[in-house]
Amino acid sequence: MIPSTHPDALIAYTAAQGAAELISKRRAEYNLHALGVEHKSSTVDPVTVVDKESEQYIATYLRQQEPGVAILGEESQAGGSSNGTRRWIVDPIDGTVNFLYDAQAYAVSIALEVAGRIEVGVVHDVPAEITYLGVRGEGAWRLRQGQWQALQCSTPDGLASTLLATGFSYDAQRRSTQGALIATLLGQVRDIRRFGSAALDLCRVAEGSVDAYFEHGLNPWDVAAGSLIAEEAGASCTLPALDSFADDAALVLAAAPSVAQELAALLPKRI
Repeated sequence: MIPSTHPDALIAYTAAQGAAELISKRRAEYNLHALGVEHKSSTVDPVTVVDKESEQYIATYLRQQEPGVAILGEESQAGGSSNGTRRWIVDPIDGTVNFLYDAQAYAVSIALEVAGRIEVGVVHDVPAEITYLGVRGEGAWRLRQGQWQALQCSTPDGLASTLLATGFSYDAQRRSTQGALIATLLGQVRDIRRFGSAALDLCRVAEGSVDAYFEHGLNPWDVAAGSLIAEEAGASCTLPALDSFADDAALVLAAAPSVAQELAALLPKRI
């Protein structure tokens, strides 16, 4: 059972669980050189055969529940007509580089957009076997070791005590700009973490294992589910529109309300 009666929450949860099982099985079967690696925006932006299999599994399941529903997927951008109302946003493996190296931080992310607003989000941390769920207006929860727990973000008393997570672009020039920005922040926060999965970083804000997370130049599938989970756990979120993509280089920020305004003042809206 899940802690929400929202019917789409159960659909998203079930799809994420099934995809996670597929990913875990494939990771055990393949070594790094057998994963069918291709590249997208750059040579450091990989996609594997397992990303594609996971997205196909999720799309098939979602359309069994709702034939023809629109799906925005990272790998295939799977189409379908939303009629301006409903669309699923799917990242079949968020953190593909971590998946390649078996680096223990990659996730399935599934969100439901209704009339331009995210209503349901599920993020499943595959190696840790932890599921995060957010439902608009109901709250956010974490399933760990068979127990659901309501989530609440942290309350640091200032930037100096803020543990800050971030991520970096696949574009070399933008990474250099991001590195310079990080250098200006290092002396103002407790410390900085870089895990390699935007979806999980947002869930870490929700559970309080980091106090804030920011990154520029993300896609809707990177943040749709995780941002709702963070918001429902009480975090303050700054997000681009759902039609904004990585090339827009827009800011994504999720932070404990006690430091959100102070941190936002240090971050450009675009880089």
